[in-house]
Amino acid sequence: MVSFPSLGPMLAPTWAMPRPLALRIDVELAPGEIERELDALQERIHRPGDRLHDMPALSAGTPTLRLRYREADGEYYVYVEDVVQRRLAGYTVFNRLIEVGRRADPWVRAPHTKFAPAYQRRGLARALYRWALDGGLCLLSGARQSAGAHALWQVLGADYAGGYVDLRQKTLTWLGETVSPRERDGLHTRRLLLGRGWAVQEFKSRTGMY
Repeated sequence: MVSFPSLGPMLAPTWAMPRPLALRIDVELAPGEIERELDALQERIHRPGDRLHDMPALSAGTPTLRLRYREADGEYYVYVEDVVQRRLAGYTVFNRLIEVGRRADPWVRAPHTKFAPAYQRRGLARALYRWALDGGLCLLSGARQSAGAHALWQVLGADYAGGYVDLRQKTLTWLGETVSPRERDGLHTRRLLLGRGWAVQEFKSRTGMY
């Protein structure tokens, strides 16, 4: 069962990502587009009557940031607010995947993150991913990744069990902890990170992965 730990202590430190490796590159949004989306979300968070209003606020381990969290239809949303600048720094949503079968659905989510340029490379996304993984949720990458997202998965892969899977026709097939560059670049190849307490064999048993 997924049981998320406290987020607070995880957001305090800063860090720098290593240089990303080659991968299937996603189209990255222009900074202006991200800023406009975050401004619109910030307005909704503070608009009475909106579904984003009055979300529970959590400590971020630093007085300058505040977290807001909600769950909807099995998807988890975490918003990071800068209380000094009175703006939304960014957010991560842990999406359900229509590509996986029913047995895997309770345990696997695909994280998608957007942070304003001023808040990137500060370890915020990494802290939110760790929060989910430490709570027992398993994370699956998308078919496309930005260079920054790929670098983040590489860093997390050093601390959490997992590897590569083939995903097609709602079936997960284990490819191994490492794959060849050709396999890695396949459109059906995804990176899997197992949540705390999981082992590959248990994941296979619960999700029906081959």
